[in-house]
Amino acid sequence: MVERKGQAAPQTRVLLSLMFDGFVLEMVQLPEATLRVRYGGSGSPLLLLHGHPRTHATWHRVAPLLARTHTVICPDLRGYGQSSKPADTPDHSGMSKRALAGDMAALMTHLGHARFAVAGHDRGSYVAFRLAMDHPERVSHLAFLGFVPILEALERAGERFARQWWHWFFFGQPEKPERSILADPDVWYGNTPEKRAQMGEEAYADYHAAVHNPATVHAMLEDYRAGLGIDREHDAADRRAGRVLGCPTLVLWPLLDDPDLYDDILGIWQPWAPDLRGHGLKSGHHLSEEIPEDLAAALLTFLDGR
Repeated sequence: MVERKGQAAPQTRVLLSLMFDGFVLEMVQLPEATLRVRYGGSGSPLLLLHGHPRTHATWHRVAPLLARTHTVICPDLRGYGQSSKPADTPDHSGMSKRALAGDMAALMTHLGHARFAVAGHDRGSYVAFRLAMDHPERVSHLAFLGFVPILEALERAGERFARQWWHWFFFGQPEKPERSILADPDVWYGNTPEKRAQMGEEAYADYHAAVHNPATVHAMLEDYRAGLGIDREHDAADRRAGRVLGCPTLVLWPLLDDPDLYDDILGIWQPWAPDLRGHGLKSGHHLSEEIPEDLAAALLTFLDGR
């Protein structure tokens, strides 16, 4: 592994050096953000975008499998992990998916990739969606892991959604979520020995440091505040204009994670993605940690027609 100036803090660097064998780790300075990025492999490029409250380390079991035939790029999204945190604005635009997608387009240009595939999980899926909508010429293939567009989710936010995904609306409130989480992040995020084992020691240590950092917690909550406002407005504008995804699109959903939330995930997606396919996988929410081999196989079948 190659390590470069300006990378992770020393205590994290030692742990992360045990993962992602052969990958480069560096801090990449972009016009509007500085991102911690890990990349490796060879072949056509594939950008992997993590969700809340993870860092890029969540991909450590999947990325090496994909890197056998692809150049795999795993950043910490703006606001998350050790990437930079944006200044607050009244509309929370610094953590809008449009801003985060702009970072991804700039990152891939910096790394020399004009066109690339993207796979996103959880909040990273929203960034992947906005990247493909705002920069359609850049995205060759698009994969979503457990996700429907923000606009569609909010329009369907009935009683089931309120029971199972109430945190969306709590996180959207000012100040109180930060106080609640930072009072005891381990209790809030359910940090247990079982979770540590599921993630792996190195990935857990990286995640654990992130959720104990007040600046990171605040930025992650700004992500949700943007989701309830400016991100929803961007999706609505796309729908009014009749914009759709112009690349092959794969939707994979975890069958063991709130399976009754949506009755027809592909049906929700169809108006947005003319070239659509997808299926469920037997997993909980964090597919990359729970079923890395199955997830890698599904992605490679989609990308390479295996």
